[in-house]
Amino acid sequence: MQYRELTIPGAFEITPRQFGDPRGVFLEWFKSPAFEQAVGHPLALEQANCSVSSAGVVRGIHFADVPPGQAKYVTCARGAVLDVVVDIRVGSPTFGQWDSVLLDDVERRAIYLGEGLGHAFMALEDDSTVLYLCSTGYDPAREHGINPLDTAIGLEWPTSDRHGNPVTPLLSEKDTGAATLAEAAEQGLLPTYEEVQAYVASLAG
Repeated sequence: MQYRELTIPGAFEITPRQFGDPRGVFLEWFKSPAFEQAVGHPLALEQANCSVSSAGVVRGIHFADVPPGQAKYVTCARGAVLDVVVDIRVGSPTFGQWDSVLLDDVERRAIYLGEGLGHAFMALEDDSTVLYLCSTGYDPAREHGINPLDTAIGLEWPTSDRHGNPVTPLLSEKDTGAATLAEAAEQGLLPTYEEVQAYVASLAG
């Protein structure tokens, strides 16, 4: 299992070793010791989610108040998605920037997004199935969103699916009506880099 930190500090791409034979494939998609060594603290698990999306569906950009925030360890069990992390931590050296990882059922990579980061993805195949391990449970009072089409962030969503068919972003009403990054900052919804750093440091004990 290989960890690679993305250009957004606090986010990692995880590539597992796969063991295949005529029966199929086996892999470990999460392993606590490897995670703790790479990230610097354990992953507390309070909730596990599963979403199934049609090609072109965009979910996000979602984030939660810090503390405690909601760290996510995400993989795609079926199909393919472009998974995106956005730095929304006010004061961060990479504030407003983003990075992405292709999650699919071939390479079977995962992505980890630490507390205080924004998360979104676009499905690149019908019935794309995404699994999330979450450090905290869902709390609607602490959950927020940013419009994934905000031109100031400039996410480069694919224009074709896994098979080369054209796709356009399909958003929920909630995500379509979400604030821009600038509006979220003006409303005081965004975490600060300092408070996120302090909280993450506390997780290491």
